[in-house]
Amino acid sequence: MKQRKAQLRRKTKEVDVKIKLNIDGEGNPRIKSGIPFLDHMLSLFAKHGVFDLDITAKGDLEIDIHHTNEDVAISLGQAFLKALGKKEKIRRFGWAYVCMDEALVRCVVDLSGRPFLVVKPARIKVVESAEYTYAHFKHFLKAFFDNLKANIHLDIIAGEDSHHILEAAFKALGLALDSAVIIDKRKKGLPTTKGKI
Repeated sequence: MKQRKAQLRRKTKEVDVKIKLNIDGEGNPRIKSGIPFLDHMLSLFAKHGVFDLDITAKGDLEIDIHHTNEDVAISLGQAFLKALGKKEKIRRFGWAYVCMDEALVRCVVDLSGRPFLVVKPARIKVVESAEYTYAHFKHFLKAFFDNLKANIHLDIIAGEDSHHILEAAFKALGLALDSAVIIDKRKKGLPTTKGKI
C-alpha cells in the first residue's frame, strides 16, 4: 500500500510553519513549535496515533503563543486533509477512551468533510499548567478540525489536573484519528452513501 504523506509550509507575517506527515508511519514525532507544552502534547498525539510527524514553527512568541498555536493547528489539519486524498476505503469514524490518573477523556471523530467541534464541558475548573491553557487547547482543536474538515466530539468525563486532562485528550485524539484513517479492504470507494465526502 502506498503511504499517505503530506508536506506543506504555512508562512504569514506572524508565523512560519513547516510540516511533514506520514499517516501510515511508525509513531515518530519531531516537534519544535517553540511552545514546549504543545510539543509534548503533539508528540503524544503522533506516538499514539502512529503518525510520523515533523513540525517546525517559528512565531511571534514574544507577543504570546496564540498565533503559533493556531497556525500549527491549521497546518496540521491541512496536512491530514492532503495526505488522506480522496478518503477512499477509510473507516471514516474513530473513537477512543483514554485515562490518565484521575482524568478520563472520550474522543469521537468523523472525517465527514463537515467541520464541527463539540467539547464538553465547555469550561473546566482546574489550575492551569504553565503558559498553555484550556482556552489555547480548545482554539487548537477548532483550527485543526476546521482545516481537516472533520467532526469531533471530545468529552472530559473526569479530571482535576489540567496537564492530565490535556494529555489524555491528545492521546485520545491520536487513537481516534488512527482508527478513522485506517484502510478497510472490504470497502469500495468512499465511506458514504452520498457519493461525495
